[in-house]
Amino acid sequence: MKPQRRFIQSILKSAEKMDTPLPWQRGATRAAAIARRSEKAPVLKRA
Repeated sequence: MKPQRRFIQSILKSAEKMDTPLPWQRGATRAAAIARRSEKAPVLKRA
Protein backbone atom coordinates (compact mmCIF):
# COMPACT_ATOMS: atom_id res chain seq x y z
CA MET A 1 0.00 0.00 0.00
CA LYS A 2 1.35 3.45 -0.90
CA PRO A 3 1.96 5.86 1.98
CA GLN A 4 -0.55 8.41 0.72
CA ARG A 5 -3.31 5.80 0.40
CA ARG A 6 -2.61 4.54 3.93
CA PHE A 7 -2.72 8.12 5.21
CA ILE A 8 -6.09 8.78 3.61
CA GLN A 9 -7.49 5.50 4.93
CA SER A 10 -6.38 6.41 8.46
CA ILE A 11 -8.10 9.79 8.14
CA LEU A 12 -11.34 8.18 6.96
CA LYS A 13 -11.22 5.63 9.79
CA SER A 14 -10.73 8.32 12.44
CA ALA A 15 -13.51 10.44 10.91
CA GLU A 16 -15.95 7.54 11.23
CA LYS A 17 -15.37 7.23 14.98
CA MET A 18 -15.34 10.99 15.67
CA ASP A 19 -17.42 11.80 18.75
CA THR A 20 -16.42 15.43 19.33
CA PRO A 21 -19.51 17.67 19.28
CA LEU A 22 -19.38 20.30 16.57
CA PRO A 23 -20.28 23.94 17.36
CA TRP A 24 -23.83 23.72 16.02
CA GLN A 25 -24.46 20.50 17.99
CA ARG A 26 -23.62 21.91 21.43
CA GLY A 27 -26.89 23.78 21.92
CA ALA A 28 -27.28 24.86 25.55
CA THR A 29 -23.55 24.86 26.33
CA ARG A 30 -22.83 27.17 23.42
CA ALA A 31 -25.78 29.46 24.24
CA ALA A 32 -24.57 29.78 27.84
CA ALA A 33 -21.05 30.68 26.71
CA ILE A 34 -22.37 33.33 24.33
CA ALA A 35 -24.56 34.77 27.09
CA ARG A 36 -21.55 35.01 29.44
CA ARG A 37 -19.51 36.83 26.80
CA SER A 38 -22.27 39.29 25.99
CA GLU A 39 -22.69 40.38 29.62
CA LYS A 40 -21.48 43.85 30.38
CA ALA A 41 -17.73 43.85 30.96
CA PRO A 42 -16.45 45.44 34.19
CA VAL A 43 -15.09 48.97 33.88
CA LEU A 44 -11.35 48.99 34.44
CA LYS A 45 -9.65 51.95 36.10
CA ARG A 46 -7.00 53.61 34.03
CA ALA A 47 -4.04 55.58 35.26
